[in-house]
Amino acid sequence: MQKHLQYERIAQAIEYIQNHFKDQPNLDEVAAHIHLSPTHFQKLFSEWVGTSPKKFLQYTSLQYAKNLLKQKHSILETTHATGLSSSSRLHEMFIQIEGMTPAEYKKGGEHLRINYQFAHTFFGEMLIASTTKGICFMAFIENRKDAYGTLMERFPNAVLVEESDELQRNALKIFSTNHDELSQIKLHLKGTDFQLKVWESLLKIPMGQLATYAEIAQEIGKPKAARAVGGAIGSNPVAFLIPCHRVIQSSGIFGEYHWGKARKTAIIGWEGVQCYENNEREA
Repeated sequence: MQKHLQYERIAQAIEYIQNHFKDQPNLDEVAAHIHLSPTHFQKLFSEWVGTSPKKFLQYTSLQYAKNLLKQKHSILETTHATGLSSSSRLHEMFIQIEGMTPAEYKKGGEHLRINYQFAHTFFGEMLIASTTKGICFMAFIENRKDAYGTLMERFPNAVLVEESDELQRNALKIFSTNHDELSQIKLHLKGTDFQLKVWESLLKIPMGQLATYAEIAQEIGKPKAARAVGGAIGSNPVAFLIPCHRVIQSSGIFGEYHWGKARKTAIIGWEGVQCYENNEREA
């Protein structure tokens, strides 16, 4: 099957799932809609989208359910409106993807304490935030008020305390020229299975080296999902520690960066210099 035809079939499948998710269509139903066998459709969809049709249906349903819960709908109302057969299925879906129950999500992180601070780095000011488990947010910022608003949107009912802690101080040592001083940095992240797999792959790119989106897709076992990899990289909530800046286009062009192209270029250059100087000292 030619690539453009494959893409058209997958686009049709995605549209069908998004328009009929309340009916919770199974694999056979979606495959029949685009005139493919279930086995072939499952393989093709996973290669192009980076996740299975079932997982994509779950993600689509979850986003709708999250919006309903934000609008103060009950868990039972949300279950029925999303097309799920029982509240236990909604519960299972939230646990698998969000790492919390629907009730916990509805509370928006209530009772969760998050320490945060603004810190100056070589590449501009940052907002870094942590829970007792690890760093949950880290971003280069232009405006403190806007940055704080972004943090609030992520954790609307958490208790936000402007306070430096050891987890943050240890993480900020990543900007030090002596990386031997770094102890293990802990992260507290939530994301889809696919996002977490991509972020984990980014952590394997050595300082001073670069990888392409296609190489990351290959690394996670989804060689045709470079576009989906780009989406996961763009949603990275922890700048620099999860080094999405080390991913470039196959053409060699550095490409986009959530915190600015110029900053990405500067970071890549700085890391290259650090590696060169370390190699000179060891020689």
